[in-house]
Amino acid sequence: MEEELLLVDPVTGAPVPVAPQALAAAPDPGDGPAVDSEIQQEMMETQTRPHETAAGLLDDVLAGRELADSLAKPQGARAVALAMSPLAVSPHTTDKPRYTAMLERFGTTAGTMVCGCHVHVGIESREEGVAVLDRIRIWLPVLLGLSANSPFAHGVDTGYASFRYVAWHQWQSAGPTDVFGSVEAYDAFENMLVDTGVILDHGMLYLDARLSRKQPTVEVRIADVCLDARDTVVLAAVVRALVDTAAEEWRAGVAPVAVPSAALRLASWQAALTGAGGRLPHPVHGRAGDAQQAVEALLAHVDRALAANGDGERVRRGIARILDTGGGAGVQRASFARNERLSDVIADAIAATHADRDPADGLVQHPSSGS
Repeated sequence: MEEELLLVDPVTGAPVPVAPQALAAAPDPGDGPAVDSEIQQEMMETQTRPHETAAGLLDDVLAGRELADSLAKPQGARAVALAMSPLAVSPHTTDKPRYTAMLERFGTTAGTMVCGCHVHVGIESREEGVAVLDRIRIWLPVLLGLSANSPFAHGVDTGYASFRYVAWHQWQSAGPTDVFGSVEAYDAFENMLVDTGVILDHGMLYLDARLSRKQPTVEVRIADVCLDARDTVVLAAVVRALVDTAAEEWRAGVAPVAVPSAALRLASWQAALTGAGGRLPHPVHGRAGDAQQAVEALLAHVDRALAANGDGERVRRGIARILDTGGGAGVQRASFARNERLSDVIADAIAATHADRDPADGLVQHPSSGS
C-alpha cells in the first residue's frame, strides 16, 4: 500500500511545505513502513511492507501514518489523510530534476496537489498481470466511489465526492484502458504513449491500474487516500480479491467484459461526483443504477476470493460503514455542517487519520466530532 498524505498547519489547516525537512529526519525503515517525498513539498508518501493478512496491513498503515506525523510535528505540521486540501494553496514543487522538468513542461498541471491510495498485489507473471488488468477494469469506478474523500477544494464544496479525480485527470495519461489481450499489446500501448513525446517517460503513465515497473505487482491507482485507515484496508482486501478472481477467470478461459474505456471514464466520473451514496452505472452491463447495486455486484463477484483470504466479514462490515457514513466525503461534509467551518473539517480529519485502536476487534475507532 502507498498512501499520500497532506502536511498541514494544525491551527490554520493550511498545507505547509515542510516535507524536505521532515524527511531529513526519517529513520531507516528496517522492519516497518517507509516514507518518501512526493511531487509537492506539502505531501508525504507512506509505503507499507507486503502483507498476507488484513490485520498485518492495518498495523503497517497505522504505523506509516504515525511515522509521517511524528516527522511532521517538529516542523509545526500534522500529516492528514485528505485527498485534497479544503483550503486554497499554492504548492511548492519538490526540488528534484524530474519534478522540475514536469513543472517546466506542464505548467499548472504539475502544480496539482492531490493525494491518492495505491494498492499493489503480487502476480506470478506479466501475462497474468495483463489478464488481471483486463478483468478488473470494469470494477474500478466502484472502488473510486467507496474511497471518495475530497469534496472540498479551493475553499469551497466542489459538489463532488472526489474532486481529486477531476483534478488528477488534468494529466494526459490518467484514466481507464481498453482490454489489451496480451503482454505484447500492453507493452505496445505503453510505448506508443511514451513515443508521442507528450509525456516524459513511462513513469508518467498515470493509468487507473497498471503493471508496476518496479515490483512484480498489479498497481491499482484510482482511489482517493482514505480518511479512515479501516477503509484503506477494506480497499486493499477488495483489490486483492479482484486480482485473485481475475487470475482464476483467466486460467479458466473466461473472457473479460469488453466495456469500452470511454464508458468506464463516464462511470468513474459519476463515482467521483456522487461517491458511495449516489448513482453509478452497473459495472457489468453499464446501464444507469446506483452505488448500492454496484457494490452488491462487486461483493458477489469477489465473494469466494474474500472468503478464501479470510476478509469477508471485515470487508462487508467496512463497506456497510462506508455506505452509512458516505465515506470520507460524507464525514468531511458532516464536519463542515456543524459550524460551516473548513477548519473543523481539517481538525476532525487530523483526529480521524490518527484515531485510536479498538482492542475489541483490532480496528480503528472514528473519534467523535467536537463542537
